[in-house]
Amino acid sequence: MKALGARLKGLRGEAGLTGAVLAQRAGVGQPTVSKVENGRMVPSVDVLGRLTRALGLDESTTREVRDLLVAVEAAPGTVELAGAEATAGSPLDEAVRSARLVRSFQCVVLPAMLQSAEYARHVFGSAPDSTPEGVGRAVAARVERQSLLYEPGRESVFVLTEGVLRTWPGSPALMLAQLDRLLAVESLSTVRLGVVPWRQAMPVMPRHGFTLCDRAAVVVETFRGEHVLAGSTEVAGYEETFSRFEEAATFGPEVRELLLRVMKDFRDLDASSAR
Repeated sequence: MKALGARLKGLRGEAGLTGAVLAQRAGVGQPTVSKVENGRMVPSVDVLGRLTRALGLDESTTREVRDLLVAVEAAPGTVELAGAEATAGSPLDEAVRSARLVRSFQCVVLPAMLQSAEYARHVFGSAPDSTPEGVGRAVAARVERQSLLYEPGRESVFVLTEGVLRTWPGSPALMLAQLDRLLAVESLSTVRLGVVPWRQAMPVMPRHGFTLCDRAAVVVETFRGEHVLAGSTEVAGYEETFSRFEEAATFGPEVRELLLRVMKDFRDLDASSAR
């Protein structure tokens, strides 16, 4: 992975471009360019293609860079960012931006692309070494990237446990607004939202949530940061696990009914706490 990053950085230098200019020409975030060049993030095929085109590489050099990516994917690797660094310019957000198919399973926290601003503020605020300024930037970036849900040609599939819907930060009122957002997103033609109800036995005991970005990478979120897994074996294993969770989930009218039931519970909780 470091070899790929070093080669791209060298090619950028030869082209006389700064990281900011390359990012602008390629249509990616500047943090993406920096992380790729420093070997801290594996670019998707789409992102690598944007970078090579922005650099104006000839066919031979483009093939060389693609071969380096293939070598990285063939040897599983992990990249970790922690604390405040993980808060701003999140690898998860960057990976999602470049993917055409996003599949996310979550068993504790809502998927990043579905979080309301206030919910996301609690998520980022609980990260180690977070600062108010960093949290504010991270929330704004996350909300901005959620516009990708509405883009034609993209597909997003989210599978949650019912426990995610009932694990709440802040207040019942915050969760009522969050659940209302889920109802709105569920109606999008570009989104499939499924929930594994608590009455349904889990096909696999979940250890953590994860997000598949195309078939190029898996992003796993932890208390200390985010891990980007890029090996083909790792991705295939997570794809199989996601399929099992997806088969156990309910979709469509059934998931809307479930969301409305959970909203009623939060309204009752909100009313009781106001007494």
